[in-house]
Amino acid sequence: MSVTITGISSMATRQILADLAASYQQATGQAVRIESVGGVDAAKRIRAREPFDVAVLALDALEKLEADGSLIAGSIVAMAESPMAMAVREGSARPDPLDEAAVRSAMASAGSIGISTGPSGTHVLKLARDWGLDSEVSGRIVQAKPGIPVARLLADGEVELGFQQLSELLGAPGIDIVGQLPAALQPGTVFAAGLCTTAAQPEATRAFIAYLASDQTADTKRRHGMTPV
Repeated sequence: MSVTITGISSMATRQILADLAASYQQATGQAVRIESVGGVDAAKRIRAREPFDVAVLALDALEKLEADGSLIAGSIVAMAESPMAMAVREGSARPDPLDEAAVRSAMASAGSIGISTGPSGTHVLKLARDWGLDSEVSGRIVQAKPGIPVARLLADGEVELGFQQLSELLGAPGIDIVGQLPAALQPGTVFAAGLCTTAAQPEATRAFIAYLASDQTADTKRRHGMTPV
């Protein structure tokens, strides 16, 4: 029996990786176990050389890990692009259409705005700066704790408006997804997989990484709100 491949990922890919790992095991017999945590925590644990075989994070985060020697050089493979979306509490009013003006207006008028600690949260703060709203909304920004989805902040009534990767909002109870941000406002976040320097079975892990990027996984990616790359 093969040894289980172990990995760590950000929360944005938690469900899609669970589905793909199950499909991979069914097809090959190779077991894969991936722990999903906040992206910042995942990077810290990889740098601390915890014994993972594979890391799945935003591409820029993996490139930084590769640069400091935490990932095997040249092992990073893009997996999927993940669009950002805007959501409100279930039953709340929502703008239609969701164009750039509507996103800006919603951000300016919301009493509280939920963002993540990951790339989507960083992008929202950038949009606020670009629109000259940073000082206006800074006191109304609520950043979810690592591993806590923005959808929970919305459902629990902690915030009125939320932004996060579509994959993390889909199927969440207590919220209404207004829609994906307009193309001009998308950050173009690409999630990728890389081989950790601590990998105990590098060849088996490389095969799994290749599977994550393969055409076989396209339908699963789309179902979870991601676009194959």
